Amino acid sequence: MTTAVSLDKAETPERTKGCCQPVAPPLVPEESDQLASLYRALADPTRVQIIHILAAAPEPVCVCDFTAAFDLGQPTISHHLAKLRDAGLVTSTRGGLWSFYQLNPEMSDRARAAVQLIP
Repeated sequence: MTTAVSLDKAETPERTKGCCQPVAPPLVPEESDQLASLYRALADPTRVQIIHILAAAPEPVCVCDFTAAFDLGQPTISHHLAKLRDAGLVTSTRGGLWSFYQLNPEMSDRARAAVQLIP
């Protein structure tokens, strides 16, 4: 025989999905979208290498130096740099025919933490 216990609403624990333990509430969609964009930008070995080079560089790096460092054409390097720029990880300046890239000094704290994980 089961006995029903009556709890008022103030005493009722907040219900979360799952049966074994409480789970964290979902992230705000904007936040999860920003994090996913950041991780997608870093989910390519060439882009990780580019971030590594920029982190070690004392001054902005010319796109021509990236084409020399990798066995890739300039359009492919530009594609990778655009992905990193769109994610807010790098900035560029124009100097004559070439663009020069550096880590974005205004990147988010989360982006900076992800970049610092790259040796």
